[in-house]
Formats: sequence, C-alpha cells, structure tokens
Amino acid sequence: MARPREVAERDHDIQNPTSPEKIQLLGSYLRLTSDSRVLDIACGRCGPAIVLADTYGCQIVGVEKREAFAADARRRIAAKGLEALIEVQVSDAADLVLEPEAWDAALCIGAAFVWGTISDAAAALAPTVRRGGFVAVGEPYWRTWPLPTAVGQETFAVGQEDFVSLDATVARFEQRGSLATTGIIAASDDDWDQYKSLQWRAMEEWLSEHHDDPDVADIRAEHERLRSDYFEFKRALLGWAIFIGRKT
Repeated sequence: MARPREVAERDHDIQNPTSPEKIQLLGSYLRLTSDSRVLDIACGRCGPAIVLADTYGCQIVGVEKREAFAADARRRIAAKGLEALIEVQVSDAADLVLEPEAWDAALCIGAAFVWGTISDAAAALAPTVRRGGFVAVGEPYWRTWPLPTAVGQETFAVGQEDFVSLDATVARFEQRGSLATTGIIAASDDDWDQYKSLQWRAMEEWLSEHHDDPDVADIRAEHERLRSDYFEFKRALLGWAIFIGRKT
C-alpha cells in the first residue's frame, strides 16, 4: 500500500530534494521577470511558486490534483500576500488541455510521472511555451549505471522506477520536446537528507497517532521499506536534478 503523501510531505516547504536558494537560481536560469507568465504542473503546496513569485514578481498558474495540497497552497500564498501573482487550479494535469505557446516557462518539479518519464513531460510541456521560452523538469537519475550487482534488477523492479543515467536522462529530456538543455540544478546529499528526514518524522508521528487504523501495518511496512532502501543504496546511487531546456 502506498503511504499517504499528504502526511509524508506535510512539513515540507518544498516537496522535493532542493532548497529555496536553488529555486531562486532556477528563476535566474529561466530569466524570469515581473512580465513572465509561468505554468507550474503538479505544484503541490506551491513551495517553488511562492519562492519564484516572491523573488521575481512573475505571474504563476499552478495545477494540482490533490485537494489537500491545493488548499494548503492557497493558505500559504495568502500568508505571503501573493494572491495577485499565484493562482492554483485543482485538476489532473494528465487530462488537461494546455494552451499552446501561452507561457514564458513551464515547470514540472518532481512529477514527470504525471505523463510518464521526463521525455513524456518535456513533450507535453514544450508546446505550451513560446519559442525561446523554457521548460524545467525535476527528475531522478541513477548516479551509477548500470546498477551494481548488489542492488540488482530485483530491487529495481520492486521500485518500478524507470530511471536511467544522467546523460540518458538529458537525452530523454531533449528527444521529444524541441529543447536544448541550458541548465541543471542537482540535489546535494544534504538536500536529500533533509527531504527524507522530514518525511520520516511526519510518518512516525502519524503512525503513533493512528495505531488503531486498519491499514497502519501496511503503511508502516511501506514506510520502513522506503527508509531502508534509502540507507542501503538510494542515498549513494540515486540523484535528482531540475533540468532546464530552451525551446528552439
């Protein structure tokens, strides 16, 4: 059983292994200004959108499938006084008809799975930006490829993770979206540790408070498996980065 993501990421300002400073750097790479229009797919609690709007004054439309995340995003936007700059729509982006060439930048920070791989995300987002505009997608990649024998294909299959090496990830990003890679912002070990630690704390607190839940045993088993995977091999082998491409 999948763990409840709303619980696991309840304490995250940014729901990916990155930082506000790196999101500001992303805005610089995207050449954002107060005149920029930005589409943010799977915006979650709007951590990146809040940083970008607050720093650059750009207009952002976020699309989020989960009602709980969207509601939390609107509260956070209001607390920062950014209601005039950020709009949050509740919708499944996979079913959304996206207006062509309507945006200066289109983001999907850590949710390429909405469409499939980073290649599918780039193919969906590139048509939405003007020529010379930018697409940014956050995606994991394997730092070592092929995976060491000790990790093996059995573990890979259990995770059902269609990730590849860094160079192959860049090739996927470029192959279907008429994009030229112009930037990469990679997660550090500290970024990963902070992201995971906030998840583990939230899950442990939730599990202790919901010990009578009929699904608690399955949720705990999944939580502990994912934590074990991180220590056993993912911290060493799994990278994550935001890939930035300019529409040619």
